[in-house]
Amino acid sequence: MTDALLNRTLAILDRLIGFPTVSADSNLDLIDYATALLQDCGARVRVSRDATGKKANLFATLGPDAPGGIVLSGHTDVVPADPDEWSGDPFRMREADGLLYGRGTCDMKGFIAAVLAKAPEYAVLGLKRPLHIALTYDEEVGCFGARHLIEELEKESNRPSVAIIGEPTQMRVIEGHKGCYEYTTSFHGTDGHGSEPDKGVNAIHVAALFISRMMQIAETMKTKAGPDSQRYSPPWTTLQTGRIEGGSARNVIARHCAVEWEMRPVRQEDAREIKAALNAYCRDVLLPEMQAVCPDADIVTEVIGEVAGLAVMPENEARDIVTILTGANLCDVVAFGTEAGLFQALGMSVVVCGPGSISQAHQPDEYVAIDQVVKCLAMLTGLERTLQQGK
Repeated sequence: MTDALLNRTLAILDRLIGFPTVSADSNLDLIDYATALLQDCGARVRVSRDATGKKANLFATLGPDAPGGIVLSGHTDVVPADPDEWSGDPFRMREADGLLYGRGTCDMKGFIAAVLAKAPEYAVLGLKRPLHIALTYDEEVGCFGARHLIEELEKESNRPSVAIIGEPTQMRVIEGHKGCYEYTTSFHGTDGHGSEPDKGVNAIHVAALFISRMMQIAETMKTKAGPDSQRYSPPWTTLQTGRIEGGSARNVIARHCAVEWEMRPVRQEDAREIKAALNAYCRDVLLPEMQAVCPDADIVTEVIGEVAGLAVMPENEARDIVTILTGANLCDVVAFGTEAGLFQALGMSVVVCGPGSISQAHQPDEYVAIDQVVKCLAMLTGLERTLQQGK
């Protein structure tokens, strides 16, 4: 790994941070920039836009047109950044004491910059095994871009077989993680004067009962932790409410209330059990009580995203490759979710490994340490041998 490669990586990262690719906004400028870099070194690039035309995935290939390639994958979107909470402009990278600050530096533009900087070096090697670069949209709000990408890869005859997802793990090799299932449940009642609450259906009160039932189920999940889940922290499926919105004034019966909630299942069957229990509670308990007062009352749950976990596999080529490249003696599991489970569902072997700490993700003054970028570049440089040997 040379100083020139590191300097090129930092220059690219500076450009990437300058693209404010918050999930609510377009990522097309970043995709255009990455496309130009990759085409300049001879990569075959495919850009696929979403239905709105404002978001896009990029899928690029170096090396032969053959099955069994290795994917280096990162999401391009970032969470919002309130400038008042930052020490500087969130979308201008700055360096201090060996740390690179900016929204997305660790989650996960640091990894993307390293991959883009490394691409010209891969391009001149005469690869025997394909190297694919995947940049996706809307990971932070439901992994929609990765879903789109997987649908396209399912149609390919020359599918890749290995994926390395560069989420911030401090370059630890992660072979498993929980799922991430996100929902919004909306309660529709009737309004009225607060002095006569029995004449209306207070959607906030019903939502409170729903949340209480969620917490009861959450407690039962703690009893289901088994030997297969002890590596996780905590070692059980979790539920939590992230946001509530409803009502118009303290003296008005609340007509509407929306509850944004999530669960992080250790096992798929936990997710099925939780959804069935909550659906039954709404259908058999809450709705009859609501509709006894107002026949038009309703409860509607919207699926924001259901991202499968990354299952620990007894055989995993991605794990074997990356543990050798990083010198890791052990692999780990984490509670946070990534796009890895989607790639695994396609039949690929997958690990998560990238620069930076997840504790910095989504935080004001987010940063990635330069030494983490150096370790990532060392891993990517070590990958050259695997790509030149073929499968």
